[in-house]
Amino acid sequence: MPEQAGAQARRSAGEARGEHTHGEPEAPRRTVRRTSVRGQILDALRAALVGGELTPGEVYSAPVLAERFGVSATPVREAMQQLAAEGAVEVVPNRGFRVTERSGQELAELAEVRALIEVPVMLRLARSVPAARWAELRPLAEATAAAAAGGDLARYAECDRAFHGAVLSLAGNQQLVQVAGDLHRRSQWPLVSGPVAGRRADLVADAAEHMALLDALAAQDLGVVSALVREHFKGAAA
Repeated sequence: MPEQAGAQARRSAGEARGEHTHGEPEAPRRTVRRTSVRGQILDALRAALVGGELTPGEVYSAPVLAERFGVSATPVREAMQQLAAEGAVEVVPNRGFRVTERSGQELAELAEVRALIEVPVMLRLARSVPAARWAELRPLAEATAAAAAGGDLARYAECDRAFHGAVLSLAGNQQLVQVAGDLHRRSQWPLVSGPVAGRRADLVADAAEHMALLDALAAQDLGVVSALVREHFKGAAA
């Protein structure tokens, strides 16, 4: 009996400290999910930029955009500050944010830099990554094709970044993926005039190049890989 009394005392002490005892079922743990309003607004603004809903050269105030999205002005300002850091908008004191007017020369320069970074990496990956691994990326290429077929510019931009990011991630260099991703996003902001309709018409062709690139990578056809990537980037800047 003393042993039973001692065990009961130990259980009582453990319960007092909040410890779980084997005699009672453990309470289920709850996963707390926090939704970032700023993140949602940032995604919505990026989609609006790529889709041409926000016009290059125009100034947009945080309160007006906040009313459009049904939120307070604070997360909108925070999101726009992030876009300013990415070069998509410019801060206009006491007025709001002006959508950056991008030139064809600027996008051509971005395409050149992307090629300088990504072509050597993809050639190295073509020599070392087995064909079966490239086949696993086909669903990402198919997603870009589906977005292109639907004419959804914002969705295509998202899928395009996902595809290129997945390819580059095989190099095992997170800094490379981050830098290339930033350049890629900058190259997707619209031109000053008439870019959206033109890019919409080219989406299907651009998406088809993803499939062709996977085939060339799997076949270790280095010449085709290099030519496809360079042409793909030139097309994005056209």
